[in-house]
Amino acid sequence: MNHPPKGTAVITGASSGIGAIYADRLAKRGHDLILVARDRERLFSLAQRLKRSTGHSVEVILADLNDKYDLRRIETELRENQNVSMLVNCAGLSADTPLLDSDANTMGQMIDLNINALMRLTYAVVPSMVKRERGTIINLASIAGIAPEILNGVFGGTKAFVLAFSLSLDKELAAKNIRIQVVLPGVTAAGSLANVRSQADGLHKDMMSVEDLVDAAIVGLDQGELITIPSLPDILDWEAYEDARQNMMPKLLRNAPAPRYLVSGHRDHVEA
Repeated sequence: MNHPPKGTAVITGASSGIGAIYADRLAKRGHDLILVARDRERLFSLAQRLKRSTGHSVEVILADLNDKYDLRRIETELRENQNVSMLVNCAGLSADTPLLDSDANTMGQMIDLNINALMRLTYAVVPSMVKRERGTIINLASIAGIAPEILNGVFGGTKAFVLAFSLSLDKELAAKNIRIQVVLPGVTAAGSLANVRSQADGLHKDMMSVEDLVDAAIVGLDQGELITIPSLPDILDWEAYEDARQNMMPKLLRNAPAPRYLVSGHRDHVEA
């Protein structure tokens, strides 16, 4: 059953994988769509299918978010389109090789897409959402953002940025009725960790389907979660992690070194 109209959702990386499933699910939930990706054939095929099956408007914008001109076009769309009620930042690059075997230029492109493009698109859409006092931003991070040891460190670093950025946005925008959700996929059939099972000790051999991942993320959104980790069985594990982080936070702002860093005789030497 289709839902009543809910405004327009802009989805990046929408031609395949996680982005394409988000497009399917959000259209069925009542959103008009603007789909952003590079693959013309897949993007137009998806748009036509969703138009027929849901009756909602589905617009396509061909763009490479690592191209500055294309990125500016999408920023302009987000700033000027007053119907945009949701931004889903799915576009991203992954790396499944160890850092020492990686190409620095490729890592730079990954940083540009995973960090710079996501940040700029978010900043483009937030002012109009704040003005209208409604909106939702969904950022796709990764479990590598909290467990960088399992994968290429640059990739993990970009996803740690997405997590930190989302936490900060939530604190800043919560009073303005802007919903933030950051989703941390694990090993998915089309996700960022699909090729690293042999490299990452302790990762389960089975991969979560992209459909299951997105469906779980949407349930998390409906339940009001800021952090959604579909593969984590017990949310109490994340809550313990977050409680420890919050407990440590005020201690990070002390104006003197911790006692373990005070060399014996240091104070006497300074006073002398």
